[in-house]
Formats: sequence, C-alpha cells, structure tokens
Amino acid sequence: MIDAGELKKGTAIELDDKIYHITEYHHIKMGRGSAQIRLRLRDIRSGNVVERSFQANDKFTPAFLEHHPVQYLYNDGDLYYFMDNESYEQTALTAAQIGDGTNYLKEGLNLEILTHKGEVVSVELPVAVELRVTETEPGFKGDTATGGNKPAKLETGITVQVPLFVTVGDVIKVDTRSSEYLEKAS
Repeated sequence: MIDAGELKKGTAIELDDKIYHITEYHHIKMGRGSAQIRLRLRDIRSGNVVERSFQANDKFTPAFLEHHPVQYLYNDGDLYYFMDNESYEQTALTAAQIGDGTNYLKEGLNLEILTHKGEVVSVELPVAVELRVTETEPGFKGDTATGGNKPAKLETGITVQVPLFVTVGDVIKVDTRSSEYLEKAS
C-alpha cells in the first residue's frame, strides 16, 4: 500500500478492480479540515479518464506493470499488431487499448507493451517520435512579427503546429505526450 502523499503523475494504481495511470495530481489544503488530493486517472484498459478526490490519509494499492520491448508491425482495421523483440511472438491490441498513441505508430517503431498479471493492458510510447511531413502550407518569411507556426499533417495522419521553415518531406520530432513539435530531425 502507498500513501496518497507518495502518489505522483505516471504512477499506476489499482482502484475499484481497474488499473489506472495518474495523469494529474493536485494536493488541496482546506482552511479547515483535512487535506485532499484530486487525481485525474486514465483507465489503462479502456482509455476512459475520470477525476476523483480522496482524503490525504487514504492508501492505494500499486499496480505492478511489466514492460516488454516490442516493435510495431502494422494495423488491420481496429487491431494493431506488435512483435516481441525477444520471442518474436505477435500481440494484437485494439485502438481503445492504445488510445491517442495510434497517432504516433509507424512501422518499425520500438516501444513497450505493459502487462498486468500476464494480461496485456496498454503500450508505452517513446517520449518523442520522428515523423515525415506529408502536407503543409508554404511558409513565407516576414508573415509574422515573431516566429509563427502553421499546421502540418504527418505520415500517421496527425496534424501538429510547426514553425514556418518546415516543408513537405521534412522529418520532425514530435512529443508523444503533448503532440508538440520539438525539432527538425537530422
């Protein structure tokens, strides 16, 4: 059991027979009475997000997730296929299990599958991925007083804001946590 004060963003806990990842953590001190914590939790299996409040002295059961290195192979409709790097065994996950991570999957991407008591529950993406720009407007110098951004569609179908100097065919690094442009890949 872990105390509420030991919780932090990214921790996995078991609650109501479900496994949740903590996406936001706020400690709230009331004027009178005991402190509370407000958690934003993402159900690892379904991807649903809930907000819950607890007393600061509550205890939680940590969820022990095993990490297995895998490589993304391909998708077939709603199923996404991954290959274990050690046993070469293939695993299929649904789009709901992967969540927004489907926006960053391209063939050959190395990532990790998370399992809980032998059951595959989710994937963990790298912090940044390199994707090719497939569509964007041309950027003209002098259009703005400051740097400026424009939308760009990437090879996986996601659209992100990029600087004006990025053109079609460029490979850029994108943060998988915030969908933000990081830098031009070399």
